[in-house]
Amino acid sequence: MTDPIADFLTRLRNAIMAHHRVVEVPASNLKKEITKILFEKGYILNYKFVEDGPQGTIKVALKYDPATKTNAITSLKRVSTPGLRKYVGYKDMPRVINGLGIAILSTSKGVMTDKEASAQKIGGEVLCYVY
Repeated sequence: MTDPIADFLTRLRNAIMAHHRVVEVPASNLKKEITKILFEKGYILNYKFVEDGPQGTIKVALKYDPATKTNAITSLKRVSTPGLRKYVGYKDMPRVINGLGIAILSTSKGVMTDKEASAQKIGGEVLCYVY
């Protein structure tokens, strides 16, 4: 597998399209950090790290609106790929849906959202857009 983050986002996207409640993905430190950000920003209901075998898995509980049965995540878009990396400085931070969505960045201070990176005045690699 050349792009594990794209695989993670695709598994979430497929589970949302199939209206699954829980999705399991192979774990890595970067995927764990992305999952924590999605939970903190209210895009997923809950998550659990399962340590089995050398790698482990992440169980993600998806969040649906009880009345309309729509998911909290409308779109997950991979930005920086292994073939074409996208880096931004803190002055050129991307705005996802005019500030309603979030961009997840990998910075020298760890994985964080675009707003947190702007506040700390650091740039980094744009991993994905979530809205």
